[in-house]
Amino acid sequence: MDAELKRTIILDHYQNPRHKGLIKEDGYMTQNMNNESCIDEVDLMVKIEDGKILDIRFEGEACAISTSATSIMVETLIGKSVEEAKEIIKNYYAMLEEEEYDGEKLEQALVYSDIGRQPNRKKCALLSWWGMEKILQKLEEEK
Repeated sequence: MDAELKRTIILDHYQNPRHKGLIKEDGYMTQNMNNESCIDEVDLMVKIEDGKILDIRFEGEACAISTSATSIMVETLIGKSVEEAKEIIKNYYAMLEEEEYDGEKLEQALVYSDIGRQPNRKKCALLSWWGMEKILQKLEEEK
């Protein structure tokens, strides 16, 4: 993916974040995430039924990278099974650590393939993904 396309996708998801706004509805698991080194703070709401991610919502104050990474994560994971989501998250982490990963699983999240070279921005791109991982861990613990 070329640099201009990456910038366009990131900017679009920052200016028009998908599924932004929390709702009052039962059946959602929640997780608050914040980055101690900046203003990024994101609340996630995730609805999972029968092993499938039905909805993800978020709200918060965050930089362009954090907001767009959250929006892209939401679009990437909705409709996936919990097992598929875990695999996507694992590949996303590997990409950011500049390790071997399966880019086909990451869809638009590939826009962050170079962020590992910017350590100060890596946390921004990871914050909501860490939150999603925590929700999936809670789900496992509840079983």
